[in-house]
Amino acid sequence: MADPDGGARASLAASHAAKDALAATPTPTFRVAAYDDPESVRFVDAVQAFSLERYGGADRTPVDPAEFAPPRGIFLLGSLPGTGPVCCGGWRRHDAASIEARDDRVLRPGDAEIKRMWVDPAHRRRGLATAVLAALEDAARDAGCRRTVLETGTEQPEALDFYRARGYVAIPRFGTYRDEPSSICFARELAGAPGGCGAAAGEG
Repeated sequence: MADPDGGARASLAASHAAKDALAATPTPTFRVAAYDDPESVRFVDAVQAFSLERYGGADRTPVDPAEFAPPRGIFLLGSLPGTGPVCCGGWRRHDAASIEARDDRVLRPGDAEIKRMWVDPAHRRRGLATAVLAALEDAARDAGCRRTVLETGTEQPEALDFYRARGYVAIPRFGTYRDEPSSICFARELAGAPGGCGAAAGEG
């Protein structure tokens, strides 16, 4: 005779297994690294290869490694015990000099622009992207920034869902791809951020 509760028990067991697996996922340890550190470069190259695959070309946004060094910004490498670096991400602080005239109604002095977020494909679906984003937001908040901004695109539906689920809202396009329909930009106000970061922005 069929067990009418069998499906429910199986579903509950699967739910518990998923929760146990999530709980067992090691927490990454983050360290500040140079953007041009060999480990950073390995991940940045992977980001560019992914961009080539999805969009037919590497990201052409001008990037200066110095922009990701404190106090102007930060670049983080995340490692798992016994594995080494598996994820990365950085942000660079905008100031009045770095914001182009065409973007001055979109970007604000002191915005932290997130760039080069990446998780090694072998370690995805373990909450690492969320951990990277949280670490970047915390660092930006601690640096006095009130808002994070970023640019992604229509060919990354998983990224669009990821950022929307974490409170990011669409803003007008900015930067190198401001005229590209495939470009989608987001921003998120950082709750609990100290007042302004204009002075710090001027330091860089």
